[in-house]
Amino acid sequence: MATNISTEQTLTKKVWNLATTLAGQGIGFTDYITQLTYLLFLKMDAENAELFGEDSAIPVGYRWADLNCLDGVELVEQYEETLKLLREQDNLIGTIYTKAQNKIDKPVYLKKVITMIDEEQWLIMDGDVKGAIYEGILEKNGQDKKSGAGQYFTPRPLIKAMVDCINPQIGETVCDPACGTGGFLLTAYDYMKGQSENKEKRDFLRNKALHGVDNTPLVVTLASMNLYLHGVGTERSPIACEDSLEKEPSTFVDVILANPPFGTRPAGSVEINRPDFYVETKNNQLNFLQHMMLMLKTGGRAAVVLPDNVLFEAGAGETIRKRLLQDFNLHTVLRLPTGIFYAQGVKANVLFFTKGEPTKDIWFYDYRTGVKHTLATNKLERHHLDDFMACYHAENINERTETYHAETNPQGRWRKYTVEEVTLRDKTSLDITWIKQGVDSDDRSLGELMADIKDKSQTISSAVAELEKLLADIEED
Repeated sequence: MATNISTEQTLTKKVWNLATTLAGQGIGFTDYITQLTYLLFLKMDAENAELFGEDSAIPVGYRWADLNCLDGVELVEQYEETLKLLREQDNLIGTIYTKAQNKIDKPVYLKKVITMIDEEQWLIMDGDVKGAIYEGILEKNGQDKKSGAGQYFTPRPLIKAMVDCINPQIGETVCDPACGTGGFLLTAYDYMKGQSENKEKRDFLRNKALHGVDNTPLVVTLASMNLYLHGVGTERSPIACEDSLEKEPSTFVDVILANPPFGTRPAGSVEINRPDFYVETKNNQLNFLQHMMLMLKTGGRAAVVLPDNVLFEAGAGETIRKRLLQDFNLHTVLRLPTGIFYAQGVKANVLFFTKGEPTKDIWFYDYRTGVKHTLATNKLERHHLDDFMACYHAENINERTETYHAETNPQGRWRKYTVEEVTLRDKTSLDITWIKQGVDSDDRSLGELMADIKDKSQTISSAVAELEKLLADIEED
């Protein structure tokens, strides 16, 4: 075990040191990691043939040895021809090389990356080790503000807690319709893989149980490789490069775990035309919520990270919340603190719900009021969520006990509201706070305050636009 940890730390450091060198030459961390992924797959394919006598999955003339023997301009040309051929392949190869392009056009630096990869035997490493190395690299990239990769990276301690609460079982299907680098799917896989020694069930888990979708080719590449290095989807990647919101779900799943992108849809996205949606809206998070509500099987369970506006937005937001309470058991809302995501000032929650039964009680855990996390000095760790996990009572959610008490513990973080209490609130708002905080206790950073102001101004602008539209309709009548 100690050797594994040493190998992981040494190799991660080696990989990241080279990234720093290349950054000085204008090659960004994200570009570097993408090229590392393309080359790493070629190297492991070669090892598979050499060490285990398996047939290479790469066409003749475009394999690792065909690159490794070259230098200079010839190396760059061969590499670019290889990427062009492989991105046109089917199955796993085509997914990993989705829209692949070379971003290291200086031969000397491309050769440095190839040499570093060639010095290691990747396939004989334990799956957990090489997977952990890759996860470590992805996390470091998520921390790099310039790369913008943080938007794809949900804190792993939060993912772990969400999976522990949902308790996925081997034999069930698990989906993340906005999968980023695959953190939710991998954590669910790790959670389920020890549940059975049955070969049929384990094969189903590795090759059929997990489904991920993302509309960014770079992210699909990283997620596919991340899963592959953990031994998942070795024949066909479980990740699809699609826009989840464009069409109705073709399959229904047992479990959804997700942190869909916040904000508006990217420029150039296809306009959403979904007759199956409960209501039409341009709000990206509300559309993802509708999509996930629809793709769950009856009895299916979901844990989804969503921003505050989903809890209180009027119009479409209220319509969707009412439908959620009517057709689903929204049994738990975890209020998250700021400072845990790489984007500053993000205010988010985890909604836990089950399809097929109406909501009776909603349990709120306020892990926001008076809680301060930063990525530098007080990073969110799994133990910070231990009290929530104890209150959640995953073994039997019907045996929960409030820690809040109006007289004896008004600062208790775990409180129950009946569905009747919620529906009587203005706009059926789920944006509920009860813990009192001192006037001088706001210790948000300037960046967080600005992000909060921006978020509130966008909400106001959206409301004004809706009012102007209503007024225009009235005047026309």
